[in-house]
Amino acid sequence: MPTFSAITHVIFDLDGLLLNTEPLIFEVAQAIAQRYGKILAPSTRAQTAGRRAPDSAQVVIDAVDLPIDVDTYLKEKETLVEQYYPQARPMPGARRLTRHLRHHHIPQAIATSSSQRPFSLKTQDYNDWLKDFDCVVTGDDSAVVHGKPAPDIFLVAAQRLETTPAQCLVFEDSLAGVAAGKAAGMRVVAVPDPAIDPMLYHEADQILRSLEEFDPIVWRLPRFVD
Repeated sequence: MPTFSAITHVIFDLDGLLLNTEPLIFEVAQAIAQRYGKILAPSTRAQTAGRRAPDSAQVVIDAVDLPIDVDTYLKEKETLVEQYYPQARPMPGARRLTRHLRHHHIPQAIATSSSQRPFSLKTQDYNDWLKDFDCVVTGDDSAVVHGKPAPDIFLVAAQRLETTPAQCLVFEDSLAGVAAGKAAGMRVVAVPDPAIDPMLYHEADQILRSLEEFDPIVWRLPRFVD
């Protein structure tokens, strides 16, 4: 069993990591593309995952040459998110892990590229779960200048957790998020989106198929007791 250097704080991505939202986000993008007679390839999902809304919008626009700009895309998206985002459900093992860490007083944060309104829609049924986290940093936070794969959001989260990057373990599902975590000087556990080749996650310190596979002991965290 591998053993990694000890960490004291944990930072989680949201979309595709804690909540199974990536298929919903792709459905929204596909619905917009279809309004213009376009069809998104499944590979587009990998390119948009983990990025802030304007950056993802530009990827979609470029992918199928949509005859609209980013602002128009985002306005059209606003008409769809209330239909799709509240359908988000927890990823396997997510609630068990965050509750375990909270029980053992391990500080933890969410660092998501989602802006505040989409975040609220996705988590509206999980107010009790959100109590597990010491802070939430969204992509539209004024302190986050650059979105993933830049390290800004993770550095802001570490600052608000009152710790250093070297003490933080990041959980991410996207390539952009893994790159951001490593650029922040943090250790990263990748749980790849099934639509993305796991071999692309070579920057990560550990790669898992699911949060259910995570063993706290290898990061010198308290063991699970079921």
